[in-house]
Amino acid sequence: MAFGRGGEIRLAAAPGRVNLIGEHIDYHGLPVLPMALGRRIRVAFRPRTDRLIRAISEGYGRREFEWTSELTPVPAGDWENYLRAAAQAVGGKWGVGAGLDAAIASDLPPAAGLSSSSALIVAFTLALLRANGLRATFEELMEVLPEGEHFVGTRGGGMDHAASLASREGCAALISFDPLSVRAIPIPEDWGFLVAHSTRTAEKSGAVREAYNARRRAGTAALARLGFASYREAVESGADQEEQWPEPREGKKADREVRPTKRADHEERWSAPLVALERDAFLHVTGETRRVTAAVKAMDCGDAASFGRLLLESHASLRDRLRVSCAELDRLVEAATESGAAGARLTGAGFGGCAVIFAAKSDLPAVREGLMERFYSKRAGQEACPTIIEAEPGPGALYMENP
Repeated sequence: MAFGRGGEIRLAAAPGRVNLIGEHIDYHGLPVLPMALGRRIRVAFRPRTDRLIRAISEGYGRREFEWTSELTPVPAGDWENYLRAAAQAVGGKWGVGAGLDAAIASDLPPAAGLSSSSALIVAFTLALLRANGLRATFEELMEVLPEGEHFVGTRGGGMDHAASLASREGCAALISFDPLSVRAIPIPEDWGFLVAHSTRTAEKSGAVREAYNARRRAGTAALARLGFASYREAVESGADQEEQWPEPREGKKADREVRPTKRADHEERWSAPLVALERDAFLHVTGETRRVTAAVKAMDCGDAASFGRLLLESHASLRDRLRVSCAELDRLVEAATESGAAGARLTGAGFGGCAVIFAAKSDLPAVREGLMERFYSKRAGQEACPTIIEAEPGPGALYMENP
């Protein structure tokens, strides 16, 4: 142990996740379809008798702080904020307890859109609870973990934490938030997934964090301006039919007012002006919600062609509507389909990171080889060690036998 000899060393772990479909909608309370990965964050820890929290992670150094009821963030981008977020989440619900010494290891690539940050918060939260002899239910953890991550500054939703906690081996997780539930969706045995890195890092700090948060604000503002109580109501009303919405004007006025075409049954609602980002966020959220429903049906029926098409439609919406893709991700998705994949799309918050690539398991070797030839070989320094993971659906932290 990095902090000297002491008592019994215990373990906690939480997996990363790949979101198959349902991007940028969990923070609006809408269902999503991720799956946990076999890769995870592991925390070896030893309880202390005081309130000191000490942690070390290879490549990131050592951190130390006193656990109090009023923790504040350290400078943005410092990994200590994730430890503090876990301590704040536990302290806010169960009270400040004894600290711990911890060594943290991971085989998840950081800043890749695979939820390494949420997995760290989940694993460290579980370590703090176990160090203090506390047990928590899935529902109790979900009350505090999403808000705990807001401590870091990212206004995300609860998908990452729910997938990391409650996924089942061999299944995708249909996660709903109103009310909270997780339904295991068995993945057909002949379906396979790759997760491939775009070679651009997806940092959740600074300008990227603000851009991410701006998409959430735009979607919320659009809903309020149109007078809907929820996105569920908006989808059920058919308000997302794109023929009702004019394209935003080009040039300097593109981010000014855009009004949907008036309809007799909703004339007052349709008179509300939206700026272009609000309009596009609204259309992405409602469209992506419909795609999640269709993707679950396709998975249940083993309809690989439909599932692949939905992934491509999701990427197009994230690229053109929400504008969270980048040139590297767009080319990676193209290279995947050119190599025989049935579908692909960016996964995670965007602005870099990874794409999830779907194909028949028997086709995965050819797709991988095609990615090497068509994408990684074109990027200096990347062809020798590209990040391409064969994503096997694993169990969440609450169902792991060997963390």
